[in-house]
Amino acid sequence: MNIRIDVRQQVHDFIAALAPEPRRKIWSGIKGLANSKGDVLQLEGRLSPYFRLRVGKMRVVFEEKSEAGVRVLVCFFAGYRATVYKTLSSIIANNLLGEL
Repeated sequence: MNIRIDVRQQVHDFIAALAPEPRRKIWSGIKGLANSKGDVLQLEGRLSPYFRLRVGKMRVVFEEKSEAGVRVLVCFFAGYRATVYKTLSSIIANNLLGEL
């Protein structure tokens, strides 16, 4: 099955604010998703429909979809581990996920 990676604006903005080396690492991690590579886990609780990619202290949260036989990984939220889950939980609780 083909895999397509869709990177949303919040993820682009987060990555753009990083120094060159972490930026390279996180892009490499995201590209590795297309080959089923990387430290990926399904989240738990209210976040259980989503997965996370761990790249050092950074996390990229994504969901899997299927469109016309193509597996689409939508990377919609990224941040540092210390804040990413709390922030994402708050966004979901306030029904703001569509704005990402």
